[in-house]
This record gives sequence, structure tokens and C-alpha cells, in this order.
Amino acid sequence: MEDRLGRFATIWSRAIFPATATSLTRPEFEQRLLPLAHRLGEALHRRPFDPAPGHEVGVALIAAHCTDPDALVRTLGVVDSYLVLYCAAEEDTPADAEENRAHCARLQHAMAAGFAQALRERTLVEQEAIARSALTARSDAQKALHTTEARFRAVFEGAAIGIGIADLDGNVLEVNEALTQMFGGLDQYTRGKKVSEWVHPEDSPHVWRLYAELVRGERESYRTEKPYYRNDGTVVWTNLTVSLLRDTEGNPQYQLALMEDTTERRLFNLRLRYEATHDALTGLPNRTLFFERLEKALSAGDGMRFGLCYLDLDGFKAINDSLGHSVGDRLLVEVADRLESCATAPGEMVARLGGDEFVALTTGPNTRQEVDELAARILSALSSPISLDGKDLTVRGSIGIVEGPAGERGPAEVLRSADITMYRAKSAGGNRCELADPESDARAITRHGLTNALPAALARGEFFIEYQPLVHLGDGSVHGAEALVRWCHPQHGVLGPDHFIPLAEHTGLIVPLGRWVLEESVRQARFWQERHADGGPLRINVNLSPTQLYHPGLVAETVNVLEKAGLEPGALCLEVTESALIGADDDLLKPLRQLAEMGVDIALDDFGTGYSNLANLRRLPVSVLKLDRSFTQSMQRHPADPVDLLIVEGIVSLAHSLKLSVTVEGVETGAQAAQLRELGCDTAQGWYYARPGAPDRIHSLLLADTV
Repeated sequence: MEDRLGRFATIWSRAIFPATATSLTRPEFEQRLLPLAHRLGEALHRRPFDPAPGHEVGVALIAAHCTDPDALVRTLGVVDSYLVLYCAAEEDTPADAEENRAHCARLQHAMAAGFAQALRERTLVEQEAIARSALTARSDAQKALHTTEARFRAVFEGAAIGIGIADLDGNVLEVNEALTQMFGGLDQYTRGKKVSEWVHPEDSPHVWRLYAELVRGERESYRTEKPYYRNDGTVVWTNLTVSLLRDTEGNPQYQLALMEDTTERRLFNLRLRYEATHDALTGLPNRTLFFERLEKALSAGDGMRFGLCYLDLDGFKAINDSLGHSVGDRLLVEVADRLESCATAPGEMVARLGGDEFVALTTGPNTRQEVDELAARILSALSSPISLDGKDLTVRGSIGIVEGPAGERGPAEVLRSADITMYRAKSAGGNRCELADPESDARAITRHGLTNALPAALARGEFFIEYQPLVHLGDGSVHGAEALVRWCHPQHGVLGPDHFIPLAEHTGLIVPLGRWVLEESVRQARFWQERHADGGPLRINVNLSPTQLYHPGLVAETVNVLEKAGLEPGALCLEVTESALIGADDDLLKPLRQLAEMGVDIALDDFGTGYSNLANLRRLPVSVLKLDRSFTQSMQRHPADPVDLLIVEGIVSLAHSLKLSVTVEGVETGAQAAQLRELGCDTAQGWYYARPGAPDRIHSLLLADTV
């Protein structure tokens, strides 16, 4: 990176050195630019992004005597062409590259603003010096008129900025050549006119109020940005400074105007502003401009409402991957054109947030109906195939709609709700609209919050394990216990695994969480054996997630945990859901086979829900079938469903013929337990015996009615 920044500084110095008034050599000037290059590189990757360093670099260029506007133009050209190229990180994704380009544009804007501000301040200092020189010249004229007059005339005529002198009635008395050229080169157009004639429709009342205060002697000077009409009807924009000149007795006598032509700079800033607020590919407003419009809409007065459509294209990634990004970009341009044609009414706009995400906004007093109609127009516009290179591409979209009164929510909250709603539409099949629902938003936000809190929760020790006993149906003895992890959340209280295990699977945290559960459960099993050698739980059952099955260190970690705790492999049973092993190949089954050969029992959990082929049982390294509770729920009623009885009887018979034991989940009544015992099931667990609880409750269970 240091070498790349050095090359960037070399290119930069070569570009602007000819336009720089400095006594340094070019290599010396390059060394002066190198720290500025570092600041731009750091600002490009800073998160959150802050364009302030760009502003500081623009100011630093003026300090380095790069005051020629051509130096700024060349600098912006170098930054636009080479900053992202030389400062990109190797691991940057296409999305990062697009974001870097957007950051680069904003840095250019900030640099131009800093350059303009510093140049203006430098010019104002010069203007102040000129004004002081003019005042000094007038004072000295009473002592040495000929010397002062010559000096003032030289300053007046040779100044690079426009200078004009008028009386207090506004009659223009003198103008220099620079001001004459600024207004078109005709002396008669400027000299002899009244200041009040130089009005422009964009003048604010504030400007003329300041002028009135000055000619009355109530103000010594004022500064403002003011446009004027040239003699050919075009407009010149100026930074105007007007000062009051007094006579020797201190009475107001003249007004002195200093004008700097800022027309080109203003147009340049407007161009930079456009580039910073519009998408380079589609020309639509980008995220920055959209947030400005949305914030304005949400801060509107009483009675105003807003409607927002958040659109994400369905299947766009497949088009990008199969046909290439160039085709994807052309497709996005066509989609943008169609969307723009859907939002033509007053108060409507369309913007591209990035990638294949677009937003449409409508404002007014009756957006309830208007936003629905806008969404319908968008889906209709996307329904026609898009023809590119002889191929008809079909693109659909999922839209999340948020509508409501202004003044109640901020832009970030509204956009988050729309984003959540859009994903709800996509999950429902896509090519449809969904209206935002506070309850759905709350659930999604809660899931997101839980996902973010998971890593810290494990580090803070917020997880704990409850144990549910496994009871031998023959004699009612406690055969073992299943370890069930819980989360003691600081805000939501105790959460069951259904609330956070899917999130842990999605984020990959299930591996360290599963390792912790295994370590704690094995340690507890060993403790039970030491304390209750006369009949404590001989087996601990631990659930194994699908992600853990694919983890390469599963076998080694399991062996290490058992050896560290001093627990025999036969005292551990790992439960794997049937759905995780459907279609499993030999590579996936190999770790389970290794564990089974060591003596670890493997249980097939939720058996009967995965639609697996029963013949596959003989190739799976399992020793226990855990029958899903859906097969035994009817046994809670009397008489039990005969079909369920036959199914359970058949499964038990098949399992025993394969030398597998059968465990039944969800046993809640004595009649159910008795029926399962008659059918030949080996062990059971459920609320009839005990709810999951602390480990010290296992040996205090009263199981008098379980036989």
C-alpha cells in the first residue's frame, strides 16, 4: 500500500506541478503531496465514511500555493482516475469497489469545496488588504496626494478582482478593467449606472437590507454571494464584498465594492454535487439524494403523508452470474428507465440505493392509495421481458411498502421497515407487494438483535443447560438425561433453543456454542458418576446440529472433551436429526462412524419426520431411534388411534431387528407411557416424568408412578 500511495503521489505531482507557483523542485513537491495521499487513502476506507479529509486536502493545496484553478481540475482528474485503483484492498468485493467509487466522488466534492473555501479566504484576505490599501491611500492623500493617487491607481487598475466605487446614492463612479471585463467588456454598461439597477431574481431581501444599512452608515461592510446579468443577458456569479468609505471626519462618503468571479467554480461545484447525488450507471438519484428527499418529506407539516416502495429484483444475481456484469448493468439501466416512467406525478421520485435495490417515494395528503397504485405500476412495468443481445430477459421484483403520516418516524426507521417488508415479500415467493406491519418489523428486529448479541452472550456466560431425564420404560429407572441449552437474555429473559439455534446455525456460532454444550454436559455427566455411583444417569445425550456435522474437527474435539473430563465414550450419546442425514454421503457419515466405533452412541432424532427410506437405516451408524412425538400424541387419548399404534409397533419391530433401541419423546400421560411400554419401546422422556431442569434435580425425581 505504501508503494502504491507513493506512485499515486508521483502521478499527482507530475499533473499539477506545472500549474503550481512554488519554489520547490518537483521531487520536493511530491514529498509534500505524499501525506495528503495517505489521508485520502485512509479516508476512502474509513467506516463510517467521513469526507472531511477531502476538505482538508483541498485547503492544504492552497497552502501549497496550488491556487491556479487548473491545479484543482488536474487534481480531481488524478483522484478520479487513480485513487480507487491504487488504494483498493486486495479483499475488496465488487460491492466494496462500488462503495469506494462513491466515496471517491464525495472526497472530490469535499476537496473542491475545501479548495474553493481556502481560495476564497485567501482572496478575501487580499481583498481586505486592497481595501485597507485604498483607505490608507485616501488618508495619505491629504499629506501627499500625488504619491497616494499613483499608488491607489496602480492597485485599482492592476487588481485581478473587480473593483467599483459608488456614492451613497448608488451612482457608479469608477470601475477597474477587471470589473469591466467581468460584465462583458463594455465600459458604458458599468460606469454611470445605479447599483439598484443591478438586481437579479435570485437576490434575497437580506442582501438589499445589508446594503441599506451600509449606505446609512450603520454597517462598515458586508459580504455575500450575488449574481448579476452581463450585457449579453448571461449571468455572472460573484463573491461580493462592499465596504463603506468615510471622509476625514468619519462621515460616510463612498462605497467600495470588490467582486470575485465565481461562475466557473459554481458550475463546477454544481457538477460535483450532481455526481455525488446521482447514480453513475442509471442517472437516477442515489442514496444520498434520496435520504435528503425522504428526510424533507418526513419533516413536512401537518396533514402530509408519505408512501415508500422498496424494490429488490428477483433473480438478478442469476442473470449477473450467467450472462456477466455488463449485461446486468444494461439490464439495470433498462429497469431504471421503466421505474422512472412510473413516478412522473408531482411529489414522486425514484432512486437507486445500490446493486439491484431501488426505491420509489410519493408524498402528499392521500398517499394510502397513491403508493399502492405506484407499486402496481412498477410491477406492471417489470412484467414485460427486456430484450438484450437477442435474449428476452424476464425480471420480477419484490416490493416492501411503508406508508404513514409525516413527522412520526425518521428516514432510517422508515427505510429499515421497508427493507424488512421487502424481504417478507421475497420470502413469500417474490413478484409481489407487502405492506409494512409493526409486529413483523418487531419480530425481524428482535431476530436481528439476537443475532448480533449471540457472540457476546457466549463470552459473557449467558447460556446454561437444563437436563431432562431419560427413563427406562421397563422399570422406571433413570437411564440418562438429555442436555438442553437455554439463553438467559438480559432483556428477553430465558429463551429456548428454537429462538436462537437457527440464528446460531446461520451465523456459524453454532460450532463454538455446540462445543461449549458438549464440554459442560460431559463434565456434568462425569460429576454425576462420581457423586451417584449407586445409580446416577449413565448416559448424557447432546444434540448435534447439521453445521457441526460438517465441521472438520468434530471427532478430535469430541475425543478431547471426553478425555479431559475422564468420561467413557459409552456414556455419551450424540443426537442427530433425521433431516440432517437424508441423502448423506459417505464423507458426511465418516465422522459419525468413527465416533460410533469408539463407543459413542449415535441417536437418530425426530425419526419419522424426514421422509427417509427405512432401508437407509442399516447404512447409518446409529444405535438409537428417537421417535418423533407426532406418532404418539394420539396415545394421550383413549382409545388410541389404531393406525398410530400399528406404525409405532412396526417401527419398534424394525428397530429391534436392526439391533437399535427406541426412545420416545413427548410422553405426557401415564396411559401414553403404559401403551408405549406394551409396544416394546425402550426409553422415554417427557413432562410426565419431569420437565427440563437444573442438574441437581435429576436424582431427586419422584418416579413412583412411572412403572
